[in-house]
Amino acid sequence: MSPLLLSVLLALVSAVAYAAAAIVQERVAASAAGPRYAPLRSPAWWGSVLLNGVGAALHVAALAYGPLSLVQPLGALTIVFALPMAALFVGRKAGSRAWRGAVMATVGLAGLLSLTSGAEDRSLADGDRWLLAGCTFGVVAVLFAAAHLVGRSVLRSVVLAAAAGVAFGIASVFTKSVAEEWTSGAPLAEWTALLVLSALAVTGLLLSQASYRGAGLAAPLATVTVVNPVVAAAVGLTLFGESFRYGTAGTVAALISGAVAAGGLIQLTLDRMTVPAESPAPGQGRAPDSGPAAGSEGDPARPEVGQGVDVGAVPGTRPYLEVQVRSRAVAGRS
Repeated sequence: MSPLLLSVLLALVSAVAYAAAAIVQERVAASAAGPRYAPLRSPAWWGSVLLNGVGAALHVAALAYGPLSLVQPLGALTIVFALPMAALFVGRKAGSRAWRGAVMATVGLAGLLSLTSGAEDRSLADGDRWLLAGCTFGVVAVLFAAAHLVGRSVLRSVVLAAAAGVAFGIASVFTKSVAEEWTSGAPLAEWTALLVLSALAVTGLLLSQASYRGAGLAAPLATVTVVNPVVAAAVGLTLFGESFRYGTAGTVAALISGAVAAGGLIQLTLDRMTVPAESPAPGQGRAPDSGPAAGSEGDPARPEVGQGVDVGAVPGTRPYLEVQVRSRAVAGRS
């Protein structure tokens, strides 16, 4: 097998691993009544952490055998793989708008990454590292606070996913910096950068887990998938001297690709905001503990009564009461 073909295969399997991890995280968020950010007692959540680690290792291996311009765009296929996998394994089918948004986000991100050209290896000075770390944690904190001020659960989840993407993107920048500075003679010389890298990775993981509660799978996953490399590419353009290919034409194409990816995220967000609450199957009632924290199907259902109704007193003592709802009256009978 040629190195290029092996690189493509590793990148595709990496995307599948990331997609599987996202599906497990969303299922944990939908079923868990415990902590929103760190469900440490859930074995499934630890399984998702393992799958994320496998995806990261395979992505690094793919970069060892193939060029960055090929491997990075293939990583954008995570969201495309996640939708059919969710339909196959957990019965979560996506509508036409969700698929349209997923394809738009993937195509836009792949185009943006394919137009970014690398530069010569360049490490960050200590002052630049601390400034970048401080700005990153500041942005993440602002997004975290903004998420708790948003009323709609879907928008709140998308903002949390954006914060997770920022943390993951800057973690990638620190990973590159540490990898270039690391030497076997002084393996702990970069311990401060390793601490920042670890803090960013854990922060991104916890925020991404929280983003799946109340918004389903596609919108948070697409947000993290797009924001992560876009933030890393923005830092590369400003601090590492990277640029877009093909000069002015490449820059215009990159802007168009970014707009397409953003449009895909908007489509996915609107799709979740317009999904009606799932009705129980015939003969089944609603779970007694169902509510905003018990699932991830969007905002909880609210009463929609267009007219005022009067319920008259029911004489006598009855063990139960049946209520019939008609067009303009509510009648009670035992």
